[in-house]
Amino acid sequence: MTHFIAAVCLVGHFLQGITKSTLRHSEFQLEGDYLLGGLFDIHYISSPPSQKRPEAIDCSREIFLLPNYRRFQLMRFTVEEINNSTTLLPNVTLGYELFDHCSDTRSFTDIFKLISVNGSIQPWREPSKNQSKLIALVGPFTSTHALTVAPFFMVDHIPVVSYGGSASVFSEKRKYPSFLRTVHPNQDTIGVTVMILQHFDWRWVAFLHSDDDFGVDGLEMFIKRIKTTNICLAYSKALSEDTDYSLVFKQMEEQKLNVIIVFAPKIYAEAVIKTAIEQNITNKVWIADDGWSLNKMLPKLEGIGNIGTVLGVAQPVVTIPGFDDFIYFTAERALRAGAEQQMLCNQVCNCRNLTAGKIIAADPSFSFPIYSAVHAVAQALHNVLKCETGRCDDFIMIVQLRKSNFTLLNQSVLFDENGDPNFGHFSIVFWNHSGDAEEVGFYYFNQSPGFYINNTQIQWHTGGEVPIAICSPECPTGYAKKTTGIHKCCFRCEICPPETYVNITDDPYSCISCKETEWSKEGSTSCNLRLVEYVPFTDSRAILVMAGTFILLGLILAVALLFAVNYHTPVVRSAGGVMCFLILGCLTLCSVSVFFYFGKPTNASCVLRYFPFVLGYSVCLACFVVRSFQIVCIFKIAAKFPKLQSWWIKYHGQWLLITGTFSTQAMLILISFSFYPPRPYNETSWYQDQIVLSCDLNLTAASCSFIILPFLCCLCFIFSYMGKDLPKNYNEAKAITFCLLLLILTWIVFATEYLLYRGKYIHTLNALAVLSSLYSFLLWYFIPKCYIMIFQAHKNTQKYFQGLIQTYTKTISQ
Repeated sequence: MTHFIAAVCLVGHFLQGITKSTLRHSEFQLEGDYLLGGLFDIHYISSPPSQKRPEAIDCSREIFLLPNYRRFQLMRFTVEEINNSTTLLPNVTLGYELFDHCSDTRSFTDIFKLISVNGSIQPWREPSKNQSKLIALVGPFTSTHALTVAPFFMVDHIPVVSYGGSASVFSEKRKYPSFLRTVHPNQDTIGVTVMILQHFDWRWVAFLHSDDDFGVDGLEMFIKRIKTTNICLAYSKALSEDTDYSLVFKQMEEQKLNVIIVFAPKIYAEAVIKTAIEQNITNKVWIADDGWSLNKMLPKLEGIGNIGTVLGVAQPVVTIPGFDDFIYFTAERALRAGAEQQMLCNQVCNCRNLTAGKIIAADPSFSFPIYSAVHAVAQALHNVLKCETGRCDDFIMIVQLRKSNFTLLNQSVLFDENGDPNFGHFSIVFWNHSGDAEEVGFYYFNQSPGFYINNTQIQWHTGGEVPIAICSPECPTGYAKKTTGIHKCCFRCEICPPETYVNITDDPYSCISCKETEWSKEGSTSCNLRLVEYVPFTDSRAILVMAGTFILLGLILAVALLFAVNYHTPVVRSAGGVMCFLILGCLTLCSVSVFFYFGKPTNASCVLRYFPFVLGYSVCLACFVVRSFQIVCIFKIAAKFPKLQSWWIKYHGQWLLITGTFSTQAMLILISFSFYPPRPYNETSWYQDQIVLSCDLNLTAASCSFIILPFLCCLCFIFSYMGKDLPKNYNEAKAITFCLLLLILTWIVFATEYLLYRGKYIHTLNALAVLSSLYSFLLWYFIPKCYIMIFQAHKNTQKYFQGLIQTYTKTISQ
């Protein structure tokens, strides 16, 4: 830091010596009551040489930039116009000190001259009694120059009004509190560029930018801006003096890029376009930024039409009244006299061969930003002086500049809270075949409609059709994009399977699953609501099944009454006596479950659909097992195993077996239903367009309770087979066997149907299978006995039964 302060003081003394000399009038200087500074890069350093020690540079020896010299003259004209005004700053003369600021690292003498006080510079830590005569600085033009210049003026809060520094960092007032600009920041230029891409549906683009603060910031803004769009940055390249443009075009050709954005100063843009012509790069769309879109030389190059179509975002061309006359009568005389003058460093144009016509015909970009920047400073000074403070306080100047709100050439000039312009618009231009930049659209920042392009004015190189810039063609309807590589614009198309859909607005890259209540076909873009299906109580099939259940209950009641009346007869006693009423009661309990197969399933209905039937039917089968075993035991086992018969009679073995079956089955059902109870379930896998309301039964958890049923059936078959040759009236084998066959056949049919069909009527079939199982026992076990009691009463006598037993005994003995 000490070395830096010493260097500043040394330069200050050098400046003091220079300012003491008598200076002649030149176009770079004008005396006045208040001083404006101006920095213009009239010359450009093509390749900065390496240096071992700090050295100033003579800009006049470098490449001359005519458009920038035109801007330089425009500031001189604006100051002259204000000095001649009777309404703006009357009786006050503005002076200026202008410099050719061609380098961001070697043009510090002009900065020190502007911030010096009486020819010297005080270190920032030491308080200065006097302040610089400078009230504001207009410029510099480039963002890189502004980044190096601005900090010197921010320290003393000297306003800097840039007409070209568009980097986004200048909007940060914490770093640049007294920095304002009359040119829109990069994010606005990039925003309009992206609008052009979206307007023509160009999604596969290249971005060439200068390797400086302006270009890098533009690239960052572009990447940020396209994140929420379908635009892909396929290729980007930083341009510098050492860039191999042939290699750049080769790489872009490999990417099959048809749209190229060139976000770079005039020097680089000209190098790109000239190389494209030399390399015979054809059929491209070029999008220029506002720095070179109004270039006067490039549209007239031979072969420019072969490279394709050039569009651009441009500063609106605003005619400044009186400027042409000023160039003809004032600037031309200064050019002739300038060769004889020896001025300060970088206050020499070295452009004696330049004519007024060439200056006027140069690129008019940024004319209004310079014009409005000078007027903004003048308006702020005008307002400050009206306060009669007697001096121009720098803080007051900043406040007044930020409050700027005046009309200039029918445009309102004002700034937002960041010091950025809150006025103006961009023109969208097209380089026509005449070599002119023709306006074909616009973008207004504070008006509606804000963006417009007249497509019919553009003469495309394709012969009328808008050029295509895509990596992969759009997918057909119902197809999702599956990216191939790192870019979302490169993809293959995959059709969305059933039960999914693709929403090309929200997410065209994935197939979204439909909700459980919705369905879709293959290749859908939306889901349809499923039809909710269940069997209501009013369904005709349900009514028939329920009617059959009521008939069953009536028959059970009638059989029970008949058996009760004939309770002491041989037929009832041989059928099981009291056990018959238990069987009829269980059949009644089982029939209750039929009603719960209809209506919307609930937790309660799902439990009652299975619980009564499984428990009641288990007891029924247990009773038939006991009946089969008792008959065999009486006629066959008793003689061989008398102790077994005596134990069976003594301990009421039949009731022990029935009670054990009931208890075991009830316990298993309660345990399984406690952990995994049957619950309502939406069946959606079988039919796309339907939701079949069902009950979900966990077969794994309920397997033990269901295994008991086939086990009891097997026992019935075994004992029935053993008693196939018993007396006719005691032989229940045929009846029980037939009942079991009907039972098994019924559930085989149902199981087959269940495997093939899962519609809503599967519940009706399930209820019908339950009802058929109940009818099989009632019709083939009880009804034949009722028939004997009613129509064959002679067979329902003790004598008849004893005769059958004697006949059986004789047959066995023989």
